[in-house]
Formats: sequence, structure tokens, C-alpha cells
Amino acid sequence: MAFEFERKQRIAILGGGPGGYEAALAAAQLGAEVTLIERSGVGGSAVLTDVVPSKTLIATAEFTSTLERSDELGVQYFVKGDDGKARKPEVSINLATVNKRLLGLAHDTSEDMQKALKKAGVNFIPGHGRLDGTHAVIAATGPGGTDFDRIEADTIIVSVGASPRVLDTAKPDGERILTWTQLYNLTELPEHMIVVGSGVTGAEFASAYSSLGSKVTLVSSRDTVLPGEDADAAAVLEEVFIRRGMTLMSKARMEKVERTDTGVKVTLADGQTIDGSHCLIAVGSIPNTAGLGLEEAGVELDDAGRIVVNRVARTSVPNIYGVGDCSAALPLASVAMMQGRTAAFHALGDAVTPFDERNVAANIFTQPEVASVGWSQAEIESGIIR
Repeated sequence: MAFEFERKQRIAILGGGPGGYEAALAAAQLGAEVTLIERSGVGGSAVLTDVVPSKTLIATAEFTSTLERSDELGVQYFVKGDDGKARKPEVSINLATVNKRLLGLAHDTSEDMQKALKKAGVNFIPGHGRLDGTHAVIAATGPGGTDFDRIEADTIIVSVGASPRVLDTAKPDGERILTWTQLYNLTELPEHMIVVGSGVTGAEFASAYSSLGSKVTLVSSRDTVLPGEDADAAAVLEEVFIRRGMTLMSKARMEKVERTDTGVKVTLADGQTIDGSHCLIAVGSIPNTAGLGLEEAGVELDDAGRIVVNRVARTSVPNIYGVGDCSAALPLASVAMMQGRTAAFHALGDAVTPFDERNVAANIFTQPEVASVGWSQAEIESGIIR
């Protein structure tokens, strides 16, 4: 007697960041045949150049601040000088060692995640992926991406993340003019770090480098630091920044950033110039959706190039899902992970709870930290809530 066995559902995932990783594990656990294509390493930019290394750097900065005010906490430490008398040692930062450690942690995390995928039975392909219609993806592998594999799929989940926005008037060189992904190449603590952009990324790194001992100037085109957050929290953060010696320049739009013989020069729209040793450009991010064949497949994108999705991460094409920073959802690793699991469960017919951004708790890792959940005061006062 012959038996017919139902074929496994085939799921192809473009991008192995938090969203793609969680989607792959969830789909594999439900018995699907899963292929994940990732160009830089499992964990994507979140693990390799963003969340893991940045939060490790921030934790080091917080530890430095604690050491410097240990007397206030009742903790004192001394060393003996040549004269035999006790003296308090100075706190110094070896940035090369700091960056080596955090990049090592990022690499180890990525390796652990890849092992977890292998254990779950996920087929991992290192390379560049793109759509080939609505039911297949192309993986470009080998030297220079010259080898191609075509993988047919019942469901496609796109989780390709986003990259730092680059301006023509402030092109990063990886040495003095930097994006947040390039900071970890520095071997010496910047003497004067100019941070352009006062959103979450700009505020976090400004806070961290100030605590590490750099002179910091924060250039904001808006009225306040963290313009999208609670006004009272932003005001407290500004007060602390100024008290710790940071220079804040509000309503100051950057015109251009240039290399000089000794560092960088930032020119503002009103003609003012700021000289520093380094400049961090933190003016937002761009979704990595170009050249993926999304529009050819009928997937709707918004004006910023982000994938338009519904509350279960589904796109305008029923069998294609978009998760993480490449979608129009909140740009948080936790949201990407939740979207990835939701997309996999929904595609395979399991029960899901639609996404509600008002239930998302978010944290900004400045000193002091800023946490939020639910409706903001500004939204309430504007009359959005009835």
C-alpha cells in the first residue's frame, strides 16, 4: 500500500539579523525546510556592528564613570607611590583593547547563533540574496558573488536590515569621519569627538565617549536632544550632558564635514565651524532594499524604501513577509525578533498575536537611561488618543 507524504513547506529568508534568525529557528521548529542567506555573518549588523558592540562600549563607559566617582559610593582604592605614600591612580582608557574585546564578543555571538541554526537544521548560505519572482530567491556566492544558486520557496521572509545614511557633504573615510559601524576601528580615544545627529544613536555615542574621556560636541538640527522622545526626559538628559562638560549645539544644521591636517572641520549652515579630531555622522539609516527584486515581485515600498507590512509582517504579496529595520516597523532588535517569529508562525498556519507597537518597551542607553512604552505625552496632548 503506497502512502503519500505531504511535502515540507519551504521557507527562504534573506538576511540573518535578529529578525531573520528568529524566523529561521521558529520555522525549523515547526518542521519547515528553511534556507537562510546572509552576506556578513549570522546576527547581521545588529550583532556585528551595531547592538552588541555599541552596548558593550556603552557598558565600558558606564563602568568608567562609576570608577571616577567611586568616592561618592564609599569605595576608595589607592596604590603606593615611590615615596611609599598612598595615591589614587588615574583612570585611563585603552580604546584598542576595548574595541578588540567588543568585536571579539560580537564575533563569538555570531558564531554561537550560526551553530544554533545548524543544530535546528537550517540551511545557511553565506552570500547575497535577492528575489526571483514571488516563489524563488537567488543566492550569489563564491568569490565576488560569481556563483549563483536558485532556491524555490513557498514563503519568502525579507530581513535585510538597514545601513547608516551617508551624505555627499560628509562622506565617511573610516578614519576621521565615521559612521557608527566604523567606530570600532579606532585605536586611540578621540581627543574631540563631534557627533552630528541627536537621535538615539547620536545621543548614545555622545554619552559614551564623554564618559570615556573625550571632549564631545553634539550637533543637533532640532530644538533638543532626542526630539522624538518625552520632552521632560530629554531636558534631564541635556542638563546632565552639559554638567559633564559636553557642548550642545541645538538648531544647528550641518552643512559639510571636511578632513584637515589634524582632524576634521564641521561647517554649519549659518557659517560657524567646529574643529575636532573625529566626527561621527549619525543622521539616520537607509533600508537595504535596493536591488533585491522587491518591486518587480509586486512588494509595496514606502517613500523611504521600507517594506510596507501589516501587523503580522505580511507584505502586499501574500507569501512574502518583511521584518526588522528594512520594514516600516519600529527599528528595534526586539521588534525584529518578534516580527520574525510572527512571520514564520503565520506563514505555517500557527496562531499569532498581531503586532501592537504600543506594547513595545524601548530603552535608550545614555547616562541616565531613557525608557518608554505606550503612548507618549506629546501624542496624548496632540489629541491622537480619543
